[in-house]
Amino acid sequence: MPLLSKHQTLTFLLLVAGVALAVAQTAQPSNAIPGVQKPAAAETQPPLDVDRDPVLSPDADDNLGVSPKTPPASSEPSAPKGPVKPNAVTRGANGTFTIRQNVEEVVLNATVLDNNNHLVTTLDQNAFKVFEDNVPQTIASFRREDLPVSLGILVDNSGSMTTKRRSVAEASLDMVRSSNPQDEVFLVSFNEEATLEQPFSSNLNKLQESFSAITPPKGGTAIYDAVIASGTEMAKAAKRPKQVLVIITDGEDNASTETLEDTIREVQDLQGPIVYCIGLLYEDQGGGGREARRAKRALEALANQTGGVAYFPKSLAEVDGIAAEVARDIRNQYTIGYRSTKPASEGGYRTVRVVAKASSGGKLTVRTRSGYYPRSDARSVKASK
Repeated sequence: MPLLSKHQTLTFLLLVAGVALAVAQTAQPSNAIPGVQKPAAAETQPPLDVDRDPVLSPDADDNLGVSPKTPPASSEPSAPKGPVKPNAVTRGANGTFTIRQNVEEVVLNATVLDNNNHLVTTLDQNAFKVFEDNVPQTIASFRREDLPVSLGILVDNSGSMTTKRRSVAEASLDMVRSSNPQDEVFLVSFNEEATLEQPFSSNLNKLQESFSAITPPKGGTAIYDAVIASGTEMAKAAKRPKQVLVIITDGEDNASTETLEDTIREVQDLQGPIVYCIGLLYEDQGGGGREARRAKRALEALANQTGGVAYFPKSLAEVDGIAAEVARDIRNQYTIGYRSTKPASEGGYRTVRVVAKASSGGKLTVRTRSGYYPRSDARSVKASK
């Protein structure tokens, strides 16, 4: 056997040493040398639009990825296909996530009058039809009993009311006496500002004391601001589902920061208060004064758009009788509820019309609010692209 050359011998020895070293490294345990660890596998960088927080938020929207392509993190299995349940979270094809909740019933308080302008109080549900944007609606609830109300009395306290306030206070108290004993009443006086003189109470003595404590009349007339402030108080504190505002004033609004249109919109957004107006404009009506005409149109708009009535007595002596008529009107209304066929998410103003048919075939007039803005309980979150 021929001898290996020096070069071949050196190559052979290097090859043997390499094999031995490889075998030794394979057999060595990973913790054989303290302080030295095996190289970790290369880390895969997750997408930057994925939330790395392992704790899920109770708000489903917080668990959504920034990109529409990133599904929301969830510890729950996918929801089965089928009808959307209340409070369900669904995702549309355009990347919009929507939380759907039950939409409130639209409630209408309706007064029915015959040809002689007399109240009609004996109709049943079958006599009524409800239309929203001229589309027939299905009546879901119907009541015709004397329901207690949350009543707000708004009394003008501007300088021109000095000689009228005592009669107005007496008429207001008589109206409360003629109302349902379970009614709750608050009192607001207004000039340039609205003041809550008496929070909701069923105590007639407290209301009487509050009338006596109103400061002497002065300043201008901010009717619209007072109505919005009173509507806010109604929404915050009223305990009765049926709500009414009665405004007693002797002039045109000349001090509000809000407009008539904004005021009507605010009241309609509340979906409740019926507004009755008593305009003490008799001093100017004979001459047809411009301010009186503007005041009359404004009060009529506030009342008509909410299902109430605007009254314009010819003298202060008529105010007490009108207040009694308002109380009678409130106590003899029908309460009709329906669920709109149009989704609340569509928004926009909806016109409402109610018709009633007498068993005798005679013509009936139904007075209720002319429309409303839906309270959408659905909120959509548009995912960023």
